[in-house]
Amino acid sequence: MDLPVADPGTERGEGPLIQCPYCDSEAMHKLAQILLPGLAAVCVDGTTGDLFRNPSVVAVDLRKEMVDYITQRSDTFIADALIESEANQDGPEAEMPDDPFEIVSVFMDDFSRTKRNIIGHVSGWLLSDSRDDKIDDFVQEMEMTKFWPLERREAIAEVLLKNVDLKTKFHCPEKYENEERLADHKEQCSFRPVVCPNDGCRAKVSVRCMKDHDAACLYKVLQCEQGCEKRLLRRDMDRHCVTVCPMRPMKCPFGCDSSFPDRDLEKHCAEFLQAHLVKVLKAIHKKGGRSEDELKELAQKLEKFDADGKLAKVLDARPLTNVVKDLEAKMKAEHSS
Repeated sequence: MDLPVADPGTERGEGPLIQCPYCDSEAMHKLAQILLPGLAAVCVDGTTGDLFRNPSVVAVDLRKEMVDYITQRSDTFIADALIESEANQDGPEAEMPDDPFEIVSVFMDDFSRTKRNIIGHVSGWLLSDSRDDKIDDFVQEMEMTKFWPLERREAIAEVLLKNVDLKTKFHCPEKYENEERLADHKEQCSFRPVVCPNDGCRAKVSVRCMKDHDAACLYKVLQCEQGCEKRLLRRDMDRHCVTVCPMRPMKCPFGCDSSFPDRDLEKHCAEFLQAHLVKVLKAIHKKGGRSEDELKELAQKLEKFDADGKLAKVLDARPLTNVVKDLEAKMKAEHSS
């Protein structure tokens, strides 16, 4: 893997070059997200079984220690990588990690190992569900109390990201001789942050990542995925498609093999009323021993007797059964009289 070389500085003797400050805001946010559970793990592992301390008691001190440790490790990461690369020139080439999240996670794991008490060093504890639950609970506690706000974690994450981003995938590597040239670059820099244009979304995203963000943004207004006329937020799409969309697929409530959009339910029930009546009559007269033809004939009589068209308006088996029973009773009463 090609490693970066040390900055040679300017050849004009005009002082150090000024680096573009921009980095991938989503990558920075993602890196900031792993810091809180990392701290929680350190606090839980270091106090489990201790009657006199709990995670919240040690959190302040361990936060400072952890930040100092991982920042220092990140400061020397590229130099250490260069030294290791030179030392391994005669041996098998070692693949250096270039994922900032993987690298920082390694730093946090190394720090965590130095702070574990006796119970924290037991492998069974490290893999237990109880440990995971305690870590999750402490993360929630810190979030509720705003112990380590996201904006403060993002400031640390930005430093870490720039320090360990070997291939400059997540931060701008450009440097300039003066502020004027830097200002011109910043207006065009692909890492410059912009606010998501979708109404309701407050995310700040690097220009280069806006397309990916827009493709997943929960506040993006989209046409219904099932083809109805409704336009709605991406975050509401699943609920809409499952609950109220007139185009959501459904099965016939009377047990037909038919499948159709919800909006066509009335049309289906009207077209297949005869078949639905026969199914209902079979259930009503299952002990009567009536043949299929007799049931079809009875269904036809019920349709003719139904002057108000109630049968065609019923959209489910139970209410149709009630209407059929009511009509049969009225037919018998009329026939008797």
